[in-house]
Amino acid sequence: MGNQLLLLEDVECLGRSGDLVSVKPGYARNFLVPQKKAVVATKFTLRMQEKLQEERRKRAVVDLEESQGIVQLLGSLTFSVEVKVDPEGHLYGSVNTGDIAHLLQEKGIHVEKHRVQLTRPIKTLGTHTISLKLKEGVIASFELQVVSDQPIVLPVETQETETTSTEE
Repeated sequence: MGNQLLLLEDVECLGRSGDLVSVKPGYARNFLVPQKKAVVATKFTLRMQEKLQEERRKRAVVDLEESQGIVQLLGSLTFSVEVKVDPEGHLYGSVNTGDIAHLLQEKGIHVEKHRVQLTRPIKTLGTHTISLKLKEGVIASFELQVVSDQPIVLPVETQETETTSTEE
């Protein structure tokens, strides 16, 4: 059914470095082995398992400290992004995970875009809560203000109704 593999790197939703996993042959043949994320488990490669797990434990401590540092840093910063809008205030595009990751990198916080948790791109002005899933399962969140690059003018219809109601 599945191939027994020894993971050389952490693979999201599969396992950590040094874990023995069983996957379907196509996944192993087409992704894990060519990307050098895993090797076929043999008696020779199983000798590496202890070494890989020890390295993973050491790296986990460093990753946890780094993630907690990012959480503290996010609490002290405010984020704002200017977007182009039409005269009614509708965004021409959207703010996606890549834009947010780039914004964080400008502030000195290095986060890969796959760590930004958005269900769908942001297409409205206002304040939005953004979640990050950092290394070692640490969750961080921050507020992102999406603002217009130009002042928004109220539609003429609303201005006319306001003037007619005051005249009566």
